[in-house]
Amino acid sequence: MDNLGTENNNVQQNSGYTKDERMWAMLAHLSAVVGFIIPFGNIIAPLLIWILKKDESAFINDQGKEALNFQISVTIYAFISIILIFILIGIPILIALGIFILVFVIIASINSYDGKAYRYPLTFRLIK
Repeated sequence: MDNLGTENNNVQQNSGYTKDERMWAMLAHLSAVVGFIIPFGNIIAPLLIWILKKDESAFINDQGKEALNFQISVTIYAFISIILIFILIGIPILIALGIFILVFVIIASINSYDGKAYRYPLTFRLIK
């Protein structure tokens, strides 16, 4: 339970990670913002960080996989939304999805930098 009396299953407390580990975990999440500028950058950037840094730290490995799984999931949701544009509900869904992505990437980045393993909602965990 958090201080508001609600359960918070998305955040797992864990301290003892180095500043470098926390920074790379945060960057794995934040790097997805590249996808707003470069097509599929939201998948490529976290993938590169995860591939290059996963063997250095279990925390970076875990958060890199989480960031990558979330970005794969939201890319699937975006493709579905694009298809739904033809029945006029896709545009509002795409706008909401963009806001959803930005908000949760920021939350995950902050938690990672604080040394907390974050779990995104509505995520297919394809990479285990």
